[in-house]
Amino acid sequence: MAGSRFFPFLILMLLSFQSLSTAHEDPTYKEVQVGVILDMESWEGKVISRCITMAISDFYTSNPHYTTRIAFTTRDTKGEPLRALSVALDLLENTEVKAIIGPESKAEARSLEVLELGDKANVPILSFSTTPFLNQNPNLLRIAQDETTQFKGIASMVESFKAKNLVVICEDTANGREMANYMVSAFQEKNIHVTFTSLISTSASHEEIMEELLKLQTMQPMVYVMHTTPSLASNLFSRAKKLGMMGEGYMWIVTSKTTNHLDSMDAEAIESMQGAVGFRSYFPASRELHEFVSKWRKEHYSLNPFMELKEVDPNGIWAYDAVYALAMAIEKEHTTLIGMSSSIRASLLDEMLRVKFHGLGGEFSLMNGRSTSKAMEVVNVIGKGGRRVGFWMMMSTNGEFVKEIGKRNSSSNHNLESIMWPGGTATFSKRRVLQTNSKKLRILVPDFSTFPNLVQLTVDPRTNESGVSGFCWDVFNAAFNALDYGVGIDIVPYPYKDGRSYNDLIDKISFKEYDAVIGDITITANRSVYVDFTLPFTDLGIGTIAHNPKKSIWIFLDPLSADLWITSACFFLFLGFVIWFIEHRTNKEFQGSAKQQIGITLWFAFSTLVYAHREKLQSNLSRFVVTVWVFVVLVLTSSYTATLSSLLTVQQIAMKETSVGFLGLSSVGGVVFNNLNFGGTKIEKLYTPEAYAKALTSGSVDAIVDEILYIKTVLSMYPDSDFSLISTASTTNGFGFAFQKGSPLVREMSTEIAKMREHGTLKALEDKWLKRQSTVISKDFSSPSPKILNLYGFRGLFLISGVTMAFALLVSMVLIIRENLHVKKKMQIWRCILTRSSELHAQDRDAELTI
Repeated sequence: MAGSRFFPFLILMLLSFQSLSTAHEDPTYKEVQVGVILDMESWEGKVISRCITMAISDFYTSNPHYTTRIAFTTRDTKGEPLRALSVALDLLENTEVKAIIGPESKAEARSLEVLELGDKANVPILSFSTTPFLNQNPNLLRIAQDETTQFKGIASMVESFKAKNLVVICEDTANGREMANYMVSAFQEKNIHVTFTSLISTSASHEEIMEELLKLQTMQPMVYVMHTTPSLASNLFSRAKKLGMMGEGYMWIVTSKTTNHLDSMDAEAIESMQGAVGFRSYFPASRELHEFVSKWRKEHYSLNPFMELKEVDPNGIWAYDAVYALAMAIEKEHTTLIGMSSSIRASLLDEMLRVKFHGLGGEFSLMNGRSTSKAMEVVNVIGKGGRRVGFWMMMSTNGEFVKEIGKRNSSSNHNLESIMWPGGTATFSKRRVLQTNSKKLRILVPDFSTFPNLVQLTVDPRTNESGVSGFCWDVFNAAFNALDYGVGIDIVPYPYKDGRSYNDLIDKISFKEYDAVIGDITITANRSVYVDFTLPFTDLGIGTIAHNPKKSIWIFLDPLSADLWITSACFFLFLGFVIWFIEHRTNKEFQGSAKQQIGITLWFAFSTLVYAHREKLQSNLSRFVVTVWVFVVLVLTSSYTATLSSLLTVQQIAMKETSVGFLGLSSVGGVVFNNLNFGGTKIEKLYTPEAYAKALTSGSVDAIVDEILYIKTVLSMYPDSDFSLISTASTTNGFGFAFQKGSPLVREMSTEIAKMREHGTLKALEDKWLKRQSTVISKDFSSPSPKILNLYGFRGLFLISGVTMAFALLVSMVLIIRENLHVKKKMQIWRCILTRSSELHAQDRDAELTI
């Protein structure tokens, strides 16, 4: 049987080699050597070889007047990349080829591409590589369609069906890993999450493939994008069908790497692929293509009429058109270089880039050394093959789907014919078949939560079924219902026993015993190692609940320390004395009896506190002293007002010297101590809201530190209590819903929680369960508490004012002394004058008496 299958291939190879050597028969033509590197042991290599033979025969039959003929020299790589490099060097050194076609294998093509062989040998390489070139070698010409262009179309299709999570399946090869990265990037642009990238070896056994599919089945995404060879794809689909993964609710999308060979796959493989959607290269119908296919089939039947027909694949069509383009470029180059000594390499490359014609694959042209494609065909595997449902147009900026080429869509991006998905459904459903025995989402709920406003288990007396109420449940229910998965929820109570804690709930999810856990579950780094948390749906951080500050009739004295009060009073008195000393001698307002002078002095000094002094100052020294003192008073009064406001609104809790209570089952205690360093505090564990209120009322603790939502619950349950909430630094991550690792519900539930927060739904639910008209005081333990003002902080002001007063007093005393000395001197002069005058007057009188 094997010999009968190999016999037609042997005849096909002999005909190919015979045809490739026909160009040597006519010596009148200019013969140009072209190397062909193929894996002649593979069906793809044989197809390309035969298409090259048919192309050269058809071309020169249609153009007998051409003065050049291509002589092909074929080398067999036997599927080995290193051998491809070896035979390429042999062709360049021993045959001196002017161009190379092939190889068809991506690994073999990459071996030539990475080494930049074309640039070093100065020959064009017509590559069948469908991946972007790694380098910028201008001699590399890609004649095959770039397979990465379809990834944007696949991402748009997944987006149009509103699927947000998927699994990518690729081969575990260098090319497969590279294509996986390209696909992930395309999906990320559409905000589609790739839950897992499965890399499967091309030589994987049936058992290994089954094991991998079982692993994928445990993941929630039911959208799979496959980029593998046809043989591996057939194996995967066959095993997936046995596991029920080709049923209702699943979406399978395959790339052109598989779909391009759909017509050559056997009936069993097609049967297992029913409902899958694929992208494949599109070749518009034409007379030339029809004649080529007819000729291909005739030759196939002439070789072995009993062998199953395998249609020509896209590589064969691209090879056919590439030979046409190469023959045209060689002829054009030869006619323009007759009699010239220029190298043929540069001109041949230029001519290849200029060639444009209508070939089997449509319009052929090489733009920047790459073949151009306008569209890809989208097919739905139904019946015995693929049914066309539309096209993915790649020439527009973002690409679009159309039912027919040439007819643009009016609005919808997803404009395709109806698709029959796996399971025979005409529409893709987001409803998931959960990997559970009950086909429901199994939700674990703690039965030992002591805060009924947050989560509380209930039992229906008629059905004896468990239910849940509370803030946490309402948030989960609202977010999950918005996803519209259409699956049920099975509530599983987790009762309290000695030694059980919230970490036990996390372990249950980590071991995949349940799908999720809801309740007052704090997000921590350690727990996140074992489960995936959604976004927090509560406030971040911890808070302190304490009694409201008690009002005192002497609270107005608290802003300033005693030494500051005494110093300020002394300076007021000193100011009054200085002003009196300077002004009382000349200013009538500071004169009078001793009692009046004392009264006016004290009035003036203390009236500066409210800037109400009315006495007019005559001395510039007095004005200078008062100006400086008014500035000091301004600073003192402003600081006093600010501190008094703080004292009236913030409860002063000396955390290092007080008793602090914590919720016994919460993990917040250790977090608080690690971040806030409450050294030397007395810890009293509290378990219920009643215990909170009792501890605060009795005075056994001065404050209770816990997560904010717990404290809000206590405040809502005791609205008439004399308690207040002080919010603190964000030292905890809040509450979140825990799911199994890798669950796509984490991302989708987080999105819904974010929407609920933005739309105000989350706030409305919190008000429903936790609303309380109470004072919420903002305080951050990382910043210093409000403190009373002391003399140390104002010593600079008092120093300036004191120096000013002393200086003015000193100057005033100097002026007084100077004035007194001046007056005394004048009196002495006058006294001398008067004495001399009296003496003269006496002498005159004695003289008169003598006469």
